[in-house]
Amino acid sequence: MKQMTIGKIIIAVFLVVTLFTCLTAFSEDPHGQERIQPAVITEKVFGDSDDPAIWINYSDPANSWVLGTDKDNRNGGIYVYDLSGKINRKKSILGLKRINNIDILQGVNLGNRILDIAVATERGTHEIRVLELPAMKMIDNGGIEVFEGEAERDPMGIALFKRPTDGAVFAIVSRKTGPSGSYLWQYQLTLDAKGFVQAKLVRKFGSFSGLKEIESVAVDSLFGHVYYSDEQVGIRQYYADPDKGNEELSLFGSKDFTADNEGISFYYLTDSSGYILVSDQGANQFKVYSLESKAVVSYQHTLLATLPVTASESDGSEVTAVSLPGYEAGLFVAMSTDRSFHYYRWQDFVSYTNGKLQARANTTSKK
Repeated sequence: MKQMTIGKIIIAVFLVVTLFTCLTAFSEDPHGQERIQPAVITEKVFGDSDDPAIWINYSDPANSWVLGTDKDNRNGGIYVYDLSGKINRKKSILGLKRINNIDILQGVNLGNRILDIAVATERGTHEIRVLELPAMKMIDNGGIEVFEGEAERDPMGIALFKRPTDGAVFAIVSRKTGPSGSYLWQYQLTLDAKGFVQAKLVRKFGSFSGLKEIESVAVDSLFGHVYYSDEQVGIRQYYADPDKGNEELSLFGSKDFTADNEGISFYYLTDSSGYILVSDQGANQFKVYSLESKAVVSYQHTLLATLPVTASESDGSEVTAVSLPGYEAGLFVAMSTDRSFHYYRWQDFVSYTNGKLQARANTTSKK
């Protein structure tokens, strides 16, 4: 009898925990809109949170990081967060001038050294900053100037690309304003004899509507394309490899957003499929498109789902399908205007869409 009672108690506790989890995964905002709840809201940055990037610790996944930028004018910086949202103050770098966006590339060969690097735009100095991970050591000899000779030199977005044929590493940078046709500049990154990163300009490209600005830039490593948000117009797509030319491959999402289309990130399902997530900033939600294009019409990406979140006016995001503790189907990170970053379980996105979105059965093995 006692065993039956204990068994019933265990089942009851399990049901309560399950129900609580379901209730906390989704909740209604004051306007009655059901929203997906984050698993974690990080500690706040000093001034103005802007853009996250995810660094995977393949030898110890539990000690993976989220890097988040603070674009405060005087005391901006790059914050290092653990998976519980706590700031690692020993690793974080502050005192920078309006750090805007950040991107990470792991396992790159620069000057016969295999490195993990992070590159961020520093608007206050018209430079990009390069760090070696996980040391969080600056390896740019004080900063690398971008958009030299231009009237408008404030760098904003940043995307890194490793060319699969030869391993060459590139940084694609957007700016506050600039001319259509050469709005983005692409630089090849190398190491000099002293171990500092050097940048060589290899391309100017990118149409711009002129309606607002271009901030978010992201490279899809699966198909080798670069996407960027021409705010209030749509998402533009080009080849990431400068040797493949400057033809615009697509412009999509033009009628899908409430106001600004912003942060872009990619969730990979297989070696030939995945999702593009784009922030609908004014509506506090993300639009999900097919990464692969329709076979009939080249580079037409299908809108698959809309994900309402609690992150407020998000203009920067990142996602990984790599299994991490607490985020076994993947981790999605979005900045929020309350100076924090929100961590979401990919599985909650799958549940919200009733399985319309899928999860990748992934491991932490390094590709």
